[in-house]
Amino acid sequence: MKKSIFFALASSLLVLASCSKEPASLPVMSFNVRCASANDGEYSWPLRRDAACAMINEHRPAVFGVQEALTSQLDYFMENCPDYAWVGVGREDGVSEGEHMSVFYDTRRIELLDWGTYWLSETPSEPSYGWDAACRRTATWTLLKDKEADRHFYFVNTHLDHVGKEARRNGLVLLVERIGAMNPEGYPMILTGDMNVYPDDPCLENLRTLMEDARQTAAQTDNDYTYHGWGTVSGTPPIDYVFYKGFSSCEKLEVIRQPYLGMKYVSDHFPVQAVLKY
Repeated sequence: MKKSIFFALASSLLVLASCSKEPASLPVMSFNVRCASANDGEYSWPLRRDAACAMINEHRPAVFGVQEALTSQLDYFMENCPDYAWVGVGREDGVSEGEHMSVFYDTRRIELLDWGTYWLSETPSEPSYGWDAACRRTATWTLLKDKEADRHFYFVNTHLDHVGKEARRNGLVLLVERIGAMNPEGYPMILTGDMNVYPDDPCLENLRTLMEDARQTAAQTDNDYTYHGWGTVSGTPPIDYVFYKGFSSCEKLEVIRQPYLGMKYVSDHFPVQAVLKY
């Protein structure tokens, strides 16, 4: 009789413990790495690449999207952040040429199920310029499985044009349409990117009807600037974002400003990390 009571009590405690378990947290990041071909003097890529890897290895995002990265930079991350893999294509030829808006994922926790890239243009299935854009612009999407939480989710990463207002507006219209259509299962979804616009820009309005802005909803947030131009710009509104849908909350949005390995800046943008809860 006593054994039966003991086992019944133990079972009840296990059920209560599982019911009270905190929802799993998912750290994700947007990181404009600054193109390796740029002549940035003391902040050129070969001088700061180890600092950039140290930042990733310290913050350990489960998934992160990069902007402006060349293949050589992606390869360096792979060599020095060994738990990660990436998918994406070069925006110039759809293979390897030019900047990538690639997605990295921690293979210990995340499984890649599917992915693709499209161009923010009138012909999204092929390398192309959109509207009044100065550059070809792309979005890379991934369908991922969080093995720790046993949950599927989509992660999309992009970089809007820095010149073309119509390209930014129409590019986001295309993104909103694609994001809305690609997820009939209703899985949680994340969008990261350098949007090249401030938070009050009208082009973000449609996106905000579909997804939450982590900067606006995080329990602990940071509304300060993200582009600093190697310390020449400060006090402006942020232009790097994390949007989400289908998560219960955002615990924290952090702009990562600290130096690494003696290097004051890991890029001309500060990385942005959000911690989401299922």
